[in-house]
Amino acid sequence: MAAALVAADAGAIEMSKYSRKNDRSVSVTLAAATCALLGTGVPAPVDAQEEPKWDFNTSLLYYGEDGDRVQDASFKSIIRRLFVDDRSLSVGITVDTLTGATPSGAIRQDTAQTFTRPSGNSAYSVPAGDLPLDDTFRDTRVALTANWQQPAGEKGLLGLGMSTSKEYDYFHLGLNANYAHDFNNRNTTLSAGIAMARDSIESVGGAPTPLSAMLDVGDVSNRNGDQDKDVMDIVLGVSQVISRDLVMQVNYSYSYSDGYLNNPYKVLSLVDGDTGDTLPRTTPLPPDGGPSGQFLFENRPDERTQHSLYTQAKYNMDGKVLDLSYRYMTDDWEIDSHTVDVRYRWPIGSGSYLEPRLRFYTQSEADFYRLSLDSAQDLPAFASSDYRLGNFDAITAGLKYGWKTRNGNDMSLRVEWYTQSGTVPGEQLIGNQAGRDNYPDLNALIVQFSYRFSR
Repeated sequence: MAAALVAADAGAIEMSKYSRKNDRSVSVTLAAATCALLGTGVPAPVDAQEEPKWDFNTSLLYYGEDGDRVQDASFKSIIRRLFVDDRSLSVGITVDTLTGATPSGAIRQDTAQTFTRPSGNSAYSVPAGDLPLDDTFRDTRVALTANWQQPAGEKGLLGLGMSTSKEYDYFHLGLNANYAHDFNNRNTTLSAGIAMARDSIESVGGAPTPLSAMLDVGDVSNRNGDQDKDVMDIVLGVSQVISRDLVMQVNYSYSYSDGYLNNPYKVLSLVDGDTGDTLPRTTPLPPDGGPSGQFLFENRPDERTQHSLYTQAKYNMDGKVLDLSYRYMTDDWEIDSHTVDVRYRWPIGSGSYLEPRLRFYTQSEADFYRLSLDSAQDLPAFASSDYRLGNFDAITAGLKYGWKTRNGNDMSLRVEWYTQSGTVPGEQLIGNQAGRDNYPDLNALIVQFSYRFSR
């Protein structure tokens, strides 16, 4: 049945605070989960007298970046109530806590640097030669989802859902709907889904005026109130049973974001046009502290349109399953990305398996990505030094082990290593910047434990 294949591309791993919120927005992530039904066909009819039951799927995840950067501990649970006549209700809860440090966007310097914290209430220092990191990164996120699924006619499946999440400085609310229809003796499934979200950004200290200067401690004259953005996602898909051993799926996704798309915590260094070093401040440093140089808050376009094509194939080889997927994404920010994901499930005995995984990701930089801003030139309309908008490659390699418990429940342990490295276009390097490590590469460990049971 075509329902055996569900799109599962997660995009680039991004655990820093605003990668979840803007660059890999909560609404987009929830839309992907919402549209997971896309490509799922209608289950075979069940006996009307079949007893309803519960399905519980719980996982614990740890994500940790090296260099005392972002650390994330996450708990996720999905409870599914199965009713007669193929109806079901799923309720999910996710709680994750993040700590650590994240790059501010400022460049390295041969001298120590000081910065005003996002709240505007204090300052912090970065040693000479170090990557400027804001070490006040603290947040707890609680997300809730609810989805109702039921047959629509003999060969249709309808799903309706909602999602909401709350962080210290961010609130999300979304609605979604999807429909799948089987053809060709249930060997072909066509599907469509839509998700719409309204997000509120409640930046610590207030959203800064775009391309305005970082001010001294206690000065919030360039701060504005809360901001909003709207996101719409549409997914169209087809899945096909090629043979009893091969199933394939193709999805097209469209995403449109409108509103406040800046990261209010990211800055750019304003540099000397000859040396490439950050310009020093022009006034004496006040007693309460402030920036040692001239730093401007980023500005991104207030609209973003993304298109992606995702294809996946699962091939059964005498019980061993090869899962291969490819995803291409392009947007009007001039970011193009390619993702290849390979998994191979190898049964061990009657109830266990090993599943190695290898994933490659590459992307080009946004057209407004800048390592720094040249003071000898006019300011551009849009600029961001956020490394997640830059040119980089990433590899994820790992192994998953799954097994059946004595009472028939499913357990699994997944361990993966993520590494990311990027480059800055040579034409953007000015003076001394050519001899520095300009892209904040990272490595991260991912560990996930999952437990699933029914009753």
